[in-house]
Amino acid sequence: MAIRKVCGIETEYGIVVRGADNNPVTASSLLINAYVSATSKKVGWDFEDESPANDARGFNLDDVFPPEIESSLVNAVLPNGARYYVDHAHPEISLPEVTTALDVVRWDRAADEIIRSSMTHANEILGPGAEMVIYKNNSDGKGNSYGCHENYLMNRETPFGRIASQITSHFVTRQVFCGAGKVGCEEPNRTAGEVPYQLSQRADFFEEEIGLETTLKRPIVNTRDEPHCDPQKYRRLHVIVGDANMSEVATYLKVGTTLIVLAMIEDDQLGDDLLIANPVSSIRRISHDPTLTRTVTMRDGRRATALEIQWGLLERARKYEQTHGLESVDAETGADVLERWETVLTGLESDPSSVGHWVDWVAKRRLVDGFRERHGLDADSPRLKAIDIQYHDLRADRCLANRVGLDTLVSAADVESAMTQPPTTTRAYFRGRCLQKFPDDVVAANWDSLVFDVGRDPLRRVPMMEPLRGTAHHVGNLIDECDTAAELLDRLGQ
Repeated sequence: MAIRKVCGIETEYGIVVRGADNNPVTASSLLINAYVSATSKKVGWDFEDESPANDARGFNLDDVFPPEIESSLVNAVLPNGARYYVDHAHPEISLPEVTTALDVVRWDRAADEIIRSSMTHANEILGPGAEMVIYKNNSDGKGNSYGCHENYLMNRETPFGRIASQITSHFVTRQVFCGAGKVGCEEPNRTAGEVPYQLSQRADFFEEEIGLETTLKRPIVNTRDEPHCDPQKYRRLHVIVGDANMSEVATYLKVGTTLIVLAMIEDDQLGDDLLIANPVSSIRRISHDPTLTRTVTMRDGRRATALEIQWGLLERARKYEQTHGLESVDAETGADVLERWETVLTGLESDPSSVGHWVDWVAKRRLVDGFRERHGLDADSPRLKAIDIQYHDLRADRCLANRVGLDTLVSAADVESAMTQPPTTTRAYFRGRCLQKFPDDVVAANWDSLVFDVGRDPLRRVPMMEPLRGTAHHVGNLIDECDTAAELLDRLGQ
């Protein structure tokens, strides 16, 4: 039976400094330190138990891969339960664990506001004549891509082979409603003139169907086996194939539909008749076709459009709701996702412009086409690429995504609250509340433990191997009643 889903997003942001040192690692460190210093006590990340070279296919590549983790770079834990750090040459925020697609949207929007606040604090340090600018996109336009990764908790008993084969068609085709849009093409040996506009920021960068890499030879299905919880009971599906969305509804549908498809796979209710024969070439073929009419070859020899495959997935999801229910993804949210899934497919099929208030690539294309027509530009004009990147500019007064009428799902007050408050339905609550109430006593944290120093040797590690424990229901009153971290530890040990 499908287990209750826990999920989240990790977003790497593009960074530029004008008028000062533009080293991205230095700039990212300045950005994060400026925010943390201004808002909370810095608590570092605990790298104990990190194992990014474990492969879900049953082996480990520690001796083959270069070190994935650079533990000397800035790495902080925020009072809302999120991780804020320098990943390679980008600032990155990993959201706290949540249990619904709507909560992903809420804390994803909070992450964007944390970045905006960070820019303000960093620019005060840089001083007059210099400015730091952050972009929520996935490509620098020079052939380099950075990710927006998703994480989904799954039952360890579900065979990974079934997950990998059956989820691939969804990953290849969901870009029709959650692609962020891109001017031009970064696929090797293709020119921008051949592909003036495409659905996805990331599709050009995927070279494998399945694999452990995340920065080279990127796979559509990532095999990293690092659950950050009880490995005997759970696996974490680490997804690297999505775009970072500016549209809240696109983020909601990206996560919400994937949660439902994964629940169907856990319950073995999806079947194999929607498998695509050549996923790598198909993800690009679909991305390069804003008309949504190109077909791809299915494993059984048929041909189908991305929309036809998505309709097939939605049809199975409707039946699954009737036979199994959607409690594993939150029944109310799941039902809303199904309604919006049908609405967006209907709109894309009849008139894509009708869903420009939900779908990033549609909203951006309207901007790009309007600018090109007004100024009589060629399709490969660099000025159109400037429009593309400005769509993702997180400066509130420059962000074009703020001006295209995108629908919102969460209020400004909810977003502001989520910048400092953790979710109440997962272990992120315990992490965030302890950081808020006992900041001087928490010396390090990670996803599955907190390390306390209460003046008594040795340091005390509190394990959190169950993502659905440590919630407000479980420990809210206990934390409220304890005046010190030492008292909390004593009562937890009773």
